[in-house]
Amino acid sequence: MKTRFGKRLETVFPEKRLFLKSDDSTRFVRLGTGTQVGMVVGAALLLGWTALASSMVIFEALGSGSAREQALREQQLYSERLNSLSAERDARMAEAVAAQQRFALALEEVSNMQTRLLESEERRAELENAVEAVQQTLRTAIDQRDEARTSAEDAITELAEATGSEQTDKARIRDLEETLGFLTAALSQTAEDRDTLDFEYARAMAEVEDLLLTAQLSEERNDRIFQTLEEAVSVSVEPLEEMFRQVGLSPDRILNEVRRGYTGQGGPLVAQSLSTRGLPQDELSYRTQSILAGLDRLNLHRIAVDKLPFAMPVRSSFRFTSPFGYRRDPKGGGTRMHKGTDFAAPLGTPIYATAEGVVTKARWYRGFGRMVRIKHAFGYETIYAHLTKIRVKEGQRVSRGERIGDMGSTGRSTGVHLHYEVHESGKPVNPMTFIRAGKDVL
Repeated sequence: MKTRFGKRLETVFPEKRLFLKSDDSTRFVRLGTGTQVGMVVGAALLLGWTALASSMVIFEALGSGSAREQALREQQLYSERLNSLSAERDARMAEAVAAQQRFALALEEVSNMQTRLLESEERRAELENAVEAVQQTLRTAIDQRDEARTSAEDAITELAEATGSEQTDKARIRDLEETLGFLTAALSQTAEDRDTLDFEYARAMAEVEDLLLTAQLSEERNDRIFQTLEEAVSVSVEPLEEMFRQVGLSPDRILNEVRRGYTGQGGPLVAQSLSTRGLPQDELSYRTQSILAGLDRLNLHRIAVDKLPFAMPVRSSFRFTSPFGYRRDPKGGGTRMHKGTDFAAPLGTPIYATAEGVVTKARWYRGFGRMVRIKHAFGYETIYAHLTKIRVKEGQRVSRGERIGDMGSTGRSTGVHLHYEVHESGKPVNPMTFIRAGKDVL
């Protein structure tokens, strides 16, 4: 078998000689059957490897193209989701502002209603006092009339006994007529005053009943307003507290630190008037204080959100090119820790501060190129690197959403992008943790 196979190979690949002729000599190279077979096999292997590598490159190019399209679709969906969440947030804010305005109007209406109730109560008390005074005057007049009659009868009796004249009888009759006329006029005036007071009292009671009915309707309307406000405060506070928890922060600790920074008070001293009634506080006052406390907590949450890097540094269309964590160095330096997240977009794309703070660096810095470093509250810092232009100065205070520079490719960079870092107490953390936590709220 081996001899046959060898003969067939010699038939297909007979021995050949290559002659190399020069001016003074002639040489030849002998190519045996085995050498020719080796050369053919080597050429075939080289050709097959070339075809396999070409197919792999083609398949990889096709796969990367589909992955890029998928990434673009996901980016578009993410942008649409951000836009819808932003619109929903604006609507919630508008509802909260409208509810707060309705709450202020309700408080003003309640205050006016209480003032009218107090005035009607004082008027009713005055009417009761007036009726009682008239009755007392009437009783005094009746007593005085009786005393006058008794005195007149005694005087007439004494005169009759002393003189017995007809002139005395006429004088007695005249005095009685005058006395009766005076008493009749006094009684008529007293009755008229009593009827007038009764009419005023009835009208005041009708007005009090109308005010009580109005107060009941206002109380029901205020209850609905208070319920809406309580729900709005609860719905607004819960997402903010959940956002803090997602990044590992305690909402109570953050709010206490914010509260310590906003404790200023002042104003002129005014004398305080205290009521001696000792009346208990009503339910409306308790609910009002509860809503005001909730609004204060919501306001503290929003202040804290502005101080923490929950926002996106890039608002235009972009592409994530490198996440936080270990990766292969694009400059060929092996595997290294990537302390931030890279956002790629066209040259000059605006870059915005993700939280309010103070600019500590705004210059060229080693491999970062043109860099901006901002110090925020609670021990956080953010870094924006590879900028083509810096728009802030060191020591400048910036707000969340303020433009601080333009995207570029300065420093150690392979293309136009933003290298964005978040540091907590000097240690780098994943910026996407804050961005994902804030995407449903901001």
